[in-house]
Amino acid sequence: MPGKIIMVTGGARSGKSEFAERYVLHYSPKCDYVATAEILDEEMAERVRLHRERRDARWINHEAPYHAERTLEALSPETGAVLFDCLTVYMCNLLYGKEAPEGEFLERCQVVFDEIDKVLAAARNCGKIVVFVTNEVGSGIVPDNQMAREYRDLAGWVNQRVANEADHVYFCVAGQAVDVKKLAFKFEDEGEK
Repeated sequence: MPGKIIMVTGGARSGKSEFAERYVLHYSPKCDYVATAEILDEEMAERVRLHRERRDARWINHEAPYHAERTLEALSPETGAVLFDCLTVYMCNLLYGKEAPEGEFLERCQVVFDEIDKVLAAARNCGKIVVFVTNEVGSGIVPDNQMAREYRDLAGWVNQRVANEADHVYFCVAGQAVDVKKLAFKFEDEGEK
């Protein structure tokens, strides 16, 4: 049976991770947690610590800063839902981390898209509900440096790619989640752009 893909997005401190955790626990008494962050400094260590404190014995934790599709392909049959937190951190690892691709920006983007497509295929094939948490980073001012602009642009493109594949897309603001895919405009003629 194909898995179900859910995307949860929002800005910083919007409540998206908390909503995503409640969502997966609503559908399965035991869940997988795919953590994508690498702890490279004290600030990230504190963020990871706060996320871990919210999780109890109902969670099976997996660390997957790279090749997350392998983790999704090897999940335990005892769980029915997966929380992937977070897609934008994972994308950042792919773009700038220890296995970062070389080349022009759009060439590097294609490498990231290919990796995201592998993760989406594994999510669809795992037979579970997979909830991807991601950050909405493009609603502020244009960043003042090239690296930040590239990150913002790629995050927007990756989010669109995942949203297109998702069964539901929830946008969180002030702790409230709205199913934007349900509300999204749809063209009557699929060929129309």
